Amino acid sequence: MSERARGSAPGAGSAAAAFPGATAVTVLDVYDWAAPDGLPGGSAHVHLASAEGYVVLSGAGRLQTLSGAGYAETPLRPGDCLWFTPGTIHRLVNDGELRLLVVMQNAGLPEHGDAVLTFPAKVLADPAAYARAASLGAAGPGADLAAAARRRAALAVEGYLALREQVAEKGPGALDGFYAAALRLAGGRAAGWRDLWRAGALAAAELTGEHLDAIGAGVPGHLDAAALWRIERPAGERGYGMCGRLTTYPASRAVRAG
Repeated sequence: MSERARGSAPGAGSAAAAFPGATAVTVLDVYDWAAPDGLPGGSAHVHLASAEGYVVLSGAGRLQTLSGAGYAETPLRPGDCLWFTPGTIHRLVNDGELRLLVVMQNAGLPEHGDAVLTFPAKVLADPAAYARAASLGAAGPGADLAAAARRRAALAVEGYLALREQVAEKGPGALDGFYAAALRLAGGRAAGWRDLWRAGALAAAELTGEHLDAIGAGVPGHLDAAALWRIERPAGERGYGMCGRLTTYPASRAVRAG
């Protein structure tokens, strides 16, 4: 039986690297900036390897999606819970003070390139141009991050609207070019993502298997190591994400509470 099954599981003595199941948790206040089509909201983008879930905390809005099922628009009302799988191109529209609790699968992957913005095709075709468009630039004193985030969102929606028109004219197969461009941009990072997956989601699943072995053997080690962790509400300015202002709760800041 492994050391972890006897009670030295991640989190037994220090905070785990991610929330349970290698997820990430964020409170998102969706941007109210008007996009090129006049609708307020965030940047359209896709995740290549991660599912994403929303719980609507307050306000009202819509989720616009493009996928193999074509185009769809789903209303977002307080109390709603929805999620979507990798490959779903999504855009949040803020119809009034829309706030979400976001639960992201595979914590770490989106921040390492799993999220690809729907910039126009000419930007997607040039990795250097894509990197410039996706970056918010310097984050030092005086940096206008809001303006940079707004430009990024507008460019992503511009590309998204073109994609939506193509899907309306030709069907979901029109997304193949975007998916191919996204894979070209991100493919070289897959080996690094695999390391993050092994250390996160795979390790969490294997640990559950070890716990099941211990339960079957009547060994209570991991139960003896039970702990409660807490993260204080983050202080300071909220971050600028792709879809809105972010209040992040990194598990690395958790302190043992019991």
